[in-house]
Amino acid sequence: MKEVLKNYSGILLLLLGISVGSIIGIVAPHIVDYLKPLGDIFLNLLFVSVVPLVFFAVSNSIASLEQQSKFGKIIFTMGLTFLFFILTAAVFTICAVYLFPVSGISGSQEAVEEVASGESWGNRIVSFFTVGEFTQLFSRQNMLALLIFAFMTGFSARRAGEKGQVFRAFIASGYEVMKELLLLIMKAAPIGLGAYFAYQVATLGPQLFGFYAKPLGLYYIAGVIYFLVFFSLYAFIAGGISGIERFWKNAIYPTVTALSTCSSFATMPANLQAASNMRIPSQISNIVIPIGTTLHKNGSSMSSIIKIYVAFMIIGRDFFDPVNLLLALGITVFVSIVAGGIPNGGYIGEMLMISVYKLPAEAIPAVMIIGTLVDPLATVLNAVGQLIASMFVNRFVKV
Repeated sequence: MKEVLKNYSGILLLLLGISVGSIIGIVAPHIVDYLKPLGDIFLNLLFVSVVPLVFFAVSNSIASLEQQSKFGKIIFTMGLTFLFFILTAAVFTICAVYLFPVSGISGSQEAVEEVASGESWGNRIVSFFTVGEFTQLFSRQNMLALLIFAFMTGFSARRAGEKGQVFRAFIASGYEVMKELLLLIMKAAPIGLGAYFAYQVATLGPQLFGFYAKPLGLYYIAGVIYFLVFFSLYAFIAGGISGIERFWKNAIYPTVTALSTCSSFATMPANLQAASNMRIPSQISNIVIPIGTTLHKNGSSMSSIIKIYVAFMIIGRDFFDPVNLLLALGITVFVSIVAGGIPNGGYIGEMLMISVYKLPAEAIPAVMIIGTLVDPLATVLNAVGQLIASMFVNRFVKV
């Protein structure tokens, strides 16, 4: 019994903090504004620490790979895994809305502030992958640029051979130090996440009823089924029955963290720790998890389909037309992979959807609000998806 409490003490304390926060958010919503700063402080500490961890983890993993062929195989397998998971989630959601159609949705006349920009698409594309100053790299708003820089740094450290030995030792040491720092910060998780969750319950909860109840209900039911069934199937493919056991034993902490913070980025430390507990080689998990956090989003794939479906229902068009379905899959891949590495990428994906289908302005508020309300479960699917993707890649690439 003592051994069980020791192994699960972190999860139990986290669940206790979130439970207490939920109760406070329900019975005493007037005090959540006083608790929210505790959650904000915790999340800010987490975000500040995760940025250097991403750099050290990715560059160290690439620099420590002994064979060049292994690096290429990991990247190739990872890319196919991401694409397979995203398309599977999208097709599953299309089947869900076909079998269980949502009726009674009519147009919403709420106003929405549209952000106009005179910046050319060429400049935007450049800004997605690069930044103007070195110091701007270490910002969670520029994660794609940071990942590319970390890749290039790790690759250059390998090419430097004997002359780069000291630098390789530095990034390996930096990775270990940042891991310990994040473990230290996570000890405050029950208080920080409990306070943040109290605020979420008090402010977001009332919006889950009314106009958006039906599509939200469909998303949450389909999302939970996908989470339990498909993630178990992926774990079985990756490691058989023992793979399922290892995954669910270690997926609880990342799941609770994602649900509490609504941030894949904040869940990254929990994912890395879970991958280590599952004995996934760090050369794989330290590449797949940071990159996947930016570019691989199962929950966003499912929400993209739901938003397109709701927009079509509002204006009375046929979502299940083959051309519309193919366009929906293309937009979903863009939103889940490309827009994931762009600040406000969800907004860009929604605007792309409106533009491609030439939808009227009244559809914009609906898709934006749905994107906000599905965020808790979408984040769970996005974040924990990196852990299952690491297992999947490890199944086909041995390091």
